[in-house]
Amino acid sequence: MTAVSTPAPPDTSRQAQTRLRLLEAAAREFAEHGFHHATVRDICKRADANVAAVNYHFGDKEGLYNATLQHWIGEAVEQFPMLMGVPESAPPEDRLRGFIRGTLSRMLHAGAAGWHGQLMAREMVEPTAALDGMIASSLKPMCDLANGIVREIVGPKLSDAEVRSCAMSVIGQCCIYKHARPVVTRLFGEEIYSPESIEVLADHVTRFSLAALECFRSAK
Repeated sequence: MTAVSTPAPPDTSRQAQTRLRLLEAAAREFAEHGFHHATVRDICKRADANVAAVNYHFGDKEGLYNATLQHWIGEAVEQFPMLMGVPESAPPEDRLRGFIRGTLSRMLHAGAAGWHGQLMAREMVEPTAALDGMIASSLKPMCDLANGIVREIVGPKLSDAEVRSCAMSVIGQCCIYKHARPVVTRLFGEEIYSPESIEVLADHVTRFSLAALECFRSAK
């Protein structure tokens, strides 16, 4: 009989706890101030850690920034997967709804998993050397997935450029709620970002997108 492996227990050592506190503090500092204006000293003060801990765990500020991006992107995708549990064998319309729901949830979540959205938004506005790695590990797989779903919905006659534009339009509807949040809340209230409202937004963006994609499919 083959033995069943069990996952390793989480590392609760003092060093592991310090590392996590630094990643949490760094996420807040980098999201609020950007890479160039955030300081290691402020991050360590927020994390209740010695400045030497950054060198020990991450090498330098750039290493801490890269690790922060990787950690919180991973946390966000783990909590809110790309298709939110919709099977890959499901109809493309269902997968599109899962994709939109996951994208909105990762961008707008109020907890720690939502830090990745703030970090990515800051990185897009003030790009650093980490941008290429973020594109390769997160943004390109997301775009490839959206392109594939859209291609299935619209059929083979649209060009790759048209499919790409359609997929970017879907993603853009999600991004507006992230990047224009100060405006949206002043217009419609903070409740639009509640978990229940995110589900409503996902339904709306899906219906709107499917109606537009049907026009593209019918026109060819």
